[in-house]
Amino acid sequence: MVARLVIAAPSSGAGKTTVATGLMAAFASRGLSVSPHKVGPDYIDPGYHALATGRPGRNLDAFMCGTGMVAPLFAHGSRGCDLAVVEGVMGLYDGAADQGELASTAQVAKLLRAPVVLVVDASSQSRSVAALVHGFASWDPEVRIGGVILNKVATDRHEHLLREALGESGVPVLGVLRRAPAVATPSRHLGLIPVAERQAQALEAVAAQAEQVRRGCDLDALLALARSAPPVAAEPWSPPAATAPAGRRPVVAVAGGAAFTFSYAEHAELLTAAGAEVVAFDPLRDEALPEGTGGLVIGGGFPEMYAAELAANEPLRKAVAELAAGGAPIAAECAGLLYLARSLDGTPMCGVLDADARMSERLTLGYRDAVAVNDSVLAPAGARLRGHEFHRTVIEPGAGPVAAWGLRQPERRVEGFVRGGVHASYVHTHWAGSPEVAARFVGHCA
Repeated sequence: MVARLVIAAPSSGAGKTTVATGLMAAFASRGLSVSPHKVGPDYIDPGYHALATGRPGRNLDAFMCGTGMVAPLFAHGSRGCDLAVVEGVMGLYDGAADQGELASTAQVAKLLRAPVVLVVDASSQSRSVAALVHGFASWDPEVRIGGVILNKVATDRHEHLLREALGESGVPVLGVLRRAPAVATPSRHLGLIPVAERQAQALEAVAAQAEQVRRGCDLDALLALARSAPPVAAEPWSPPAATAPAGRRPVVAVAGGAAFTFSYAEHAELLTAAGAEVVAFDPLRDEALPEGTGGLVIGGGFPEMYAAELAANEPLRKAVAELAAGGAPIAAECAGLLYLARSLDGTPMCGVLDADARMSERLTLGYRDAVAVNDSVLAPAGARLRGHEFHRTVIEPGAGPVAAWGLRQPERRVEGFVRGGVHASYVHTHWAGSPEVAARFVGHCA
């Protein structure tokens, strides 16, 4: 298996994304082929990883896809590369609520037998940093902390104190990064602003992150650490080929652009393997669906930031409504659910669903165990999938007369809408964990 590093931290906000993205870009600038990965369900960080490496950012989610899929999906994404960099999620040992180590960065590191580089926000500590690093390094003997990168270091004197303290910890310092506003990436209500909304500025930020890492990190030592990872026996995942539909491959239109940026690379690969012709379109710009559209996939994103522009594109809203009225398969997740609603914060949307959406102060966040309540184009009644919710909107009613999912955690409720060929829900799913979803959807398109 390819040389690899996991970039982790004691908690969120320590600078994992800055360091991981900077490392990816710095190594890529050396001529290495770098494979980018992200632990967990996050859609936004992989966009910055893709800018840094020129390759699709891929997620490793042990909850949604299962622990047995982590190494195969990693091997699939990193095939033919010189190095893989995996950005962790939250704190190193944080995972799915009430599930022990499941879906944690530590679990993924163990499944990949990958050394961990711990990014520590040192802005408010000196000698205590040694106790912090020692605790993380000794908590789980199966997790190998191969080094530490100190972030937000104030001065030369501060650096000296930190290095002196860590000299007794046995964990080498592989980098020291000073406070640098130029590398910061702006955030809003659901985290970082996606690349698609700030392409030029994102390129500048990634370049600044790479330069900061080149100046402050020992790239040779980090590469040597990555190459010290022992082999892992894992066959690369590949999307299972389904029986091709008779005749022309059905066209599956997949929403993209600035308003719909949330998607997993494996979804398009699975749809293609199942016999579909996948065609991207932008609901902000395109006034018609791709020619011959037989099915529609609308993933997550930020339609609330573009509600007026989406509403102004009346020809496309009408085309989507007509496609739904004709019974064509439509899979909509989160942002897609909002787009199919009657309105979003009072602004007209496609009107496919008898529901209205609005922004809320409350963040809904977490993994979900879901069971299909009714037959749909994605799953038969009774099928179980695992997913994730992440939104600051609410939709009323929360479920239609024919609901999509029954959820068991954190509370029991039904959610989403099944109407004709439409399956619309707040729950994001990763189809690599349930490849039969893509095959079923393409079968309905055909």
